[in-house]
Amino acid sequence: MDIFLYAFSVMYSPGPVNFMGLNAGLTGQFRRSTGFFIGVGCAMMLLFVVFGYTGEAIISQAALPYISLIGGVYTLYLAYQVFNARTVVEESSSAPAKTLTFWNGLVIQLLNPKGIMAVLPITSVMLPAAHITGVSIAAVSAVLAFGAFGAPWLYSLLGALLGRRINGASAFTLFNRCMGIALAVCAYFMFHAFYVHLVST
Repeated sequence: MDIFLYAFSVMYSPGPVNFMGLNAGLTGQFRRSTGFFIGVGCAMMLLFVVFGYTGEAIISQAALPYISLIGGVYTLYLAYQVFNARTVVEESSSAPAKTLTFWNGLVIQLLNPKGIMAVLPITSVMLPAAHITGVSIAAVSAVLAFGAFGAPWLYSLLGALLGRRINGASAFTLFNRCMGIALAVCAYFMFHAFYVHLVST
């Protein structure tokens, strides 16, 4: 459960890819941007599979509790940053020159630090800790990639439905705080894994 909670918290919090989706919705390109959303999902699938199988090969079971401790500290820091973030959608932003494409989504997500930030803790800590190995890594990666597809799609849908009424001053602040709390819960699960290891040794 903590895997999906962490992924949801990071993927669905405001960021560059999600704002591109929002802007597509605000400018009437929701339907024409489907390729962009698919590209984002494919990029995340690629990252999860590559790092997932690499992590399975190089992460030792004995090191997991200590990696969980480091991951918990990092996740708690991330929760603090997200909780206190103030995001504003600038109404002066111009419409994109052309419709967002599959390749736009693939490339920007592969180069998006937020995407890597979502993948590394899951593949290096959470998947091994949950004993997810072999073909199960690909299956979980596919589910997570679908979630990555859904993030900019949802932002774009909101943009299409709500139009220019979104100004970001209060709505995104509340959303950030909810995501920050969810990330703090993920950090708790990581600290708990380390605590259980200490008690059992």
